[in-house]
Amino acid sequence: MRPDSPWRIRDFRTLFTATGLSQLGTNTGYVALPLIAVSALKAGPGQVGALATLSTVAFLLIGLPAGAWVDRMRHRRVLIGADLVRAALFASVPPAGWLGGLTLGQLYVVALLNGCATVFFDVGSQSVLPRLVGRESLVQANAAVVSLIAAGNVAGRGAGGVLVQLLTAPVAVAFTAASYLGSALRLVAIAPTPPSAVSPETPRMLRAQIAEGLRHVLRNGELRALALTATLTNLGSQIVNTMLPVLFVGRLGLSPAALGLFWAAGGAGLLLGSRCARPIAARLGHGRALGVVGPCLAPAGLLVPLVDHGLWLWVAGAGWLLVMAKTGADNVLGVSLRQRLTPDSLLGRMNATFRFMLTGALAVGSAVSGALGELTTVRTTLWVGGVVLSVAFLPVFLSPVRTRRELPVVTPGREPVRS
Repeated sequence: MRPDSPWRIRDFRTLFTATGLSQLGTNTGYVALPLIAVSALKAGPGQVGALATLSTVAFLLIGLPAGAWVDRMRHRRVLIGADLVRAALFASVPPAGWLGGLTLGQLYVVALLNGCATVFFDVGSQSVLPRLVGRESLVQANAAVVSLIAAGNVAGRGAGGVLVQLLTAPVAVAFTAASYLGSALRLVAIAPTPPSAVSPETPRMLRAQIAEGLRHVLRNGELRALALTATLTNLGSQIVNTMLPVLFVGRLGLSPAALGLFWAAGGAGLLLGSRCARPIAARLGHGRALGVVGPCLAPAGLLVPLVDHGLWLWVAGAGWLLVMAKTGADNVLGVSLRQRLTPDSLLGRMNATFRFMLTGALAVGSAVSGALGELTTVRTTLWVGGVVLSVAFLPVFLSPVRTRRELPVVTPGREPVRS
């Protein structure tokens, strides 16, 4: 095993397996909740859009202060607590369904509070990773984690669709709760981590700490471009994803399993992109790889709105796979670059700023998708999302990222050195 391999570190292996369980639950619930709303509660486009919005709006509400809070907290406790909260929320759905008392209101509450817990889990997991593996192993570690997330998309969303079709949506939601509980139990094995180091000026105002994280991201041309490209990608993908259950089940009469497999194709694309990211970067350079992959794959987003019966389902699925392959490569290379551009004391706030923008775009995309679906048509809404996906690469392509060959060299106490 190479000396810089993250796999030599027991705590990384523990985090990796816990993340796998968490992702399996997340993706099963991703399929099950909207299908419950559409099939059992007869929700329309606007209501499905509201459900998707509530699942991500927490990043707009508490995303920025969460970074400052996580920087003050022990990351292991944050991750375990978030998983336990998510397990309890999803465990409340099956009994309500079996007893005939499930309502859209309960689904809205579950989606909102689950989003709040996910804010802390996502910020905490990305902040603890550099501490566990060291900065020299970040690209390998991120490639492994992104590949795992992609595999979770394939297995979780495919399994979610099959579980909903064969065993009903409440059973799929129970599986989600069990997965989160398993993740929490696995995370107990990670060695306790101290809070991040804070500057000598502490205690400081929370607002000042948030502003410091925002300045770090928005005043750095490379970080700003990475954030904008990822934000546009999330916006376009969420506009599409919010309407897919309505189109597949409500309009085209396709099965939940077909929807799960369509989403699984996107997971396969994520896996493909994440596995190819490092070889492409080794050949072209880290930033150049980010600059090349975007214009080659992003236009495939224009194939997704063609989804229909027969051949067009396969064409749209291929377009979705290619767009997600671009996202998978961006995740590995972009996350590694932004972690190397950020000192330890700002990691939580940097990650929170990115999550605020990226997942905030999911909330906005859900709301836009629901509104467009009500005011125009489901198909028009898909075209809007496809166009956004096709141009999302432009901020990185037009930025200094495109000319970077190597990751920056980090010297403790100093700004990263560009290379």
